Amino acid sequence: TTCATQGKMSSNLKTTPVDKRFPTMNQANHCWNRYNEYVMCLKKTDGDEDACKPMRQLALSICPDDWTGKWDEERDEGTFAGVKYPSA
Repeated sequence: TTCATQGKMSSNLKTTPVDKRFPTMNQANHCWNRYNEYVMCLKKTDGDEDACKPMRQLALSICPDDWTGKWDEERDEGTFAGVKYPSA
């Protein structure tokens, strides 16, 4: 996803719903899971970005931009430690 595409998606972001699996103030694990849920969606839909847009928005709403940018780059390079599915 390009920065321009991320910017378009960011304008409609809503905060991710409360998830009882993550009751603490530190939301790093929640962020990691949301991003990987987005990647799993891409994997299940053969890379259909439109179908997975809601999942990406949830990740972007809770994760720092630096993290999602880094993970997108790592997916491009094949070095991402999470769910394996290459960037488009």
